[in-house]
Amino acid sequence: MEMKLPGQEGFEASSAPRNIPSGELDSNPDPGTSPSPDGPSDTESKELGVPKDPLLFIQLNELLGWPQALEWRETGRWVLFEEKLEVTAGRWSAPHVPTLALPSLQKLRSLLAEGLVLLDCPAQSLLELVEQVTRVESLSPELRGQLQALLLQRPQHYNQTTGTRPCWGSTHPRKASDNEEAPLRQQCQNPLRQKLPPGAEAGTVLAGELGFLVQPLGAFVRLRDPVVLGSLTEVSLPSRFFCLLLGPRMLGKGYHEMGRAAAVLLSDPQFQWSVRRASNLHDLLAALDAFLEEVTVLPPGRWDPTARIPPPKCLPSQHKRLPSQQREIRGPAVPRLTSAEDRHHHGPHAPSPELQRTGRLFGGLIQDVRRKVPWYPSDFLDALHLQCFSAVLYIYLATVTNAITFGGLLGDATDGAQGVLESFLGTAVAGAAFCLMAGQPLTILSSTGPVLVFERLLFSFSRDYSLDYLPFRLWVGIWVATFCLVLVATEASVLVRYFTRFTEEGFCALISLIFIYDAVGKMLNLTHTYPIQKPGSSAYGCLCQYPGPGGNESQWIRTRPKDRDNIVSMVRKGLSDFSSVLAILLGCGLDAFLGLATPKLMVPREFKPTLPGRGWLVSPFGANPWWWSVAAALPALLLSILIFMDQQITAVILNRVEYRLQKGAGFHLDLFCVAVLMLLTSALGLPWYVSATVISLAHMDSLRRESRACVPGECPNFLGIREQRLTGLVVFILTGASIFLAPVLKFIPMPVLYGIFLYMGVAALSSIQFTKRVKLLLMPAKHQPDLLLLRHVPLTRVHLFTAIQLACLGLLWIIKSTPAAIIFPLMLLGLVGVRKALERVFLPQELLWLDELMPEEERSIPGKGLEPERSFSGSDSEDSELMYQPKAPEINISVN
Repeated sequence: MEMKLPGQEGFEASSAPRNIPSGELDSNPDPGTSPSPDGPSDTESKELGVPKDPLLFIQLNELLGWPQALEWRETGRWVLFEEKLEVTAGRWSAPHVPTLALPSLQKLRSLLAEGLVLLDCPAQSLLELVEQVTRVESLSPELRGQLQALLLQRPQHYNQTTGTRPCWGSTHPRKASDNEEAPLRQQCQNPLRQKLPPGAEAGTVLAGELGFLVQPLGAFVRLRDPVVLGSLTEVSLPSRFFCLLLGPRMLGKGYHEMGRAAAVLLSDPQFQWSVRRASNLHDLLAALDAFLEEVTVLPPGRWDPTARIPPPKCLPSQHKRLPSQQREIRGPAVPRLTSAEDRHHHGPHAPSPELQRTGRLFGGLIQDVRRKVPWYPSDFLDALHLQCFSAVLYIYLATVTNAITFGGLLGDATDGAQGVLESFLGTAVAGAAFCLMAGQPLTILSSTGPVLVFERLLFSFSRDYSLDYLPFRLWVGIWVATFCLVLVATEASVLVRYFTRFTEEGFCALISLIFIYDAVGKMLNLTHTYPIQKPGSSAYGCLCQYPGPGGNESQWIRTRPKDRDNIVSMVRKGLSDFSSVLAILLGCGLDAFLGLATPKLMVPREFKPTLPGRGWLVSPFGANPWWWSVAAALPALLLSILIFMDQQITAVILNRVEYRLQKGAGFHLDLFCVAVLMLLTSALGLPWYVSATVISLAHMDSLRRESRACVPGECPNFLGIREQRLTGLVVFILTGASIFLAPVLKFIPMPVLYGIFLYMGVAALSSIQFTKRVKLLLMPAKHQPDLLLLRHVPLTRVHLFTAIQLACLGLLWIIKSTPAAIIFPLMLLGLVGVRKALERVFLPQELLWLDELMPEEERSIPGKGLEPERSFSGSDSEDSELMYQPKAPEINISVN
């Protein structure tokens, strides 16, 4: 009996190979070409040192329409996760974690064990592949011919040709040229192709019920050379795997589920690794059995089988799932990381050249200079990107706001001895010089709250003792520069290894709260100066009306799918890069459109010191006795501690290994630059500058690099930071030029700039672990999130650790706000001492989860035999949670 199969015409021609290596057609696969498990690996993975195979796209084509009109239809696809075709909705489902019925895997194993397995098949076209697959003794010549005709039928793919209307490939006869070109054109225009990385391969699973078959027919083929099999898949990719699952009718969705099981197996990295290197049927079944050993069973009646599990934000590590052959290939040349080395990936204590003593005077500084010089040209070339332009606009407005705010506060604190103009000039000079010379040019120098507190105390001291403020301040600056140079010479920056997350979070939370407090306070003050008008007031003439029917019309221009997807992608990328700038422009536009009476940005119009009668150079003594130049060493010592802590805590946060910086840090060089700039700004009567934590984090966040080609269901991968010097340099040049841009900048409302402060403070505060643990204090246990630290540390111990941090933060805030603020630098240094004392309260295992271990604790771990990934968990499934957590920034400005 001969069957009429629609859509078969012209398919043989379209299935010819294109730009694929040719080979001799041989019915017997050549076992000599099979990769050996002991052979060399392909590409060594950067993190695990294991062979990295091409990404595999898997498509499931089902045979539908029996017995009237048989046709192959695409019903599912996999890359990392499963996507089901929702026919009635006319779309692909959201990517989700696939779930399988255990019997489907068992039936698939039995079918493959009794079926045909061809490894390294030399077929160069779909016709040759079909001939190889149908050479089964149980098939009569007539059935073999019908089966070959069926397999050569062109499958129907789902194509989204317009924004709302789905389209299936036509099965009606057309001209041969149309039959050949239309499917290939659809394959090339498929937007999924742009999301797959170069070198990706395809695997096809054909499954369905066929009434004229007496017994099931199963075949698994691995092609020796990847071949483009015409329009077998919706994306034009060379195919590596081919799986055929056909048989007589059975109850339920037997072959559909078996097809899904085969596709899920091929999408599994470890099964795929094993089957790529399998040499016989036994290896294939062993890989399937290994998959079955790791399957997690969900009990029936305790969950909804129709529910779709969303993809995780970060994929779990595949390290524990390495097959034994894979470990052998790695060999002794790529040893497994020790637990201590792995733990270094979670903190700033990674053994790096920046934090190792040389034993020579200025040895660390010399090493920093030698390390940064080779990168200097690329520090400017790497800035040639549109993202850097967005970062410049964003950070420029934040820096200008900071300069105006702290300039005004400094003017009030010093009774006009310094003001906004000095703030602008100092920010421009010190910031630009730092960006040109520093070891970490992503750092943004600025006036900070703790330094401003010290300036206020120093002025009060000078006024109480009838001292000339600026000359006395000059000697304080000279002593601070001297002390900082001594710290650089003695390589004191290596002590930053003792700045654990406890210290960093306390300092970051303090600075964030200062940002939030100042922004909210200034906004509340505006309500008195610029009160909000109530309805009916004649102060404003703003009237909003809804348009009548037909009064508002939007027109959309229909474009081709590929062009539309590209345009939408570019628009989304642009909105993401310029989101902060657009928000600022929107605020300015609304203010101008509504004509609101809001305070505007005030920029100095004349280039002269704020204090009348003084020049730009400060006299060394003025009216002060000479011995005050020596007495200035005492307050300078306290300020040196503050500068060191403020600068180096920020440097530790910015240079965390999670940010994946490639050009290294420069702790000694950065402190040296701050010391030189301290001397310069003191001589000119300009404010003192140090690394600004929140603005620097915002700068780094605006330069984040993420992968663009993401397969469905995969979150963009964090690639690192765009390291360069140009964005900071341009920001500070524009800040200096802002003195001459007063006619333009006067239109920017101050509430918009306060909003920048508020956003940066809230975002930085909400991104640290300390904030998450504070929320746990007010949350019932049943509503608490499933944090890893809660799995390994008792809740009472977590609350105790958080309470100690809250007490330290409250004490710092109280001291900062009282006359006792003179000892504020010592209190910052005391955070390290408090953290050291916590070793007597908490076990090392608890501190490893709640914070980080100090160098002495890390060195003592091997002697105590402490293996956190083994001793912390009671099950093998969690034994490496700590070691293989995703390397994402711990403290940043973006929402994690």
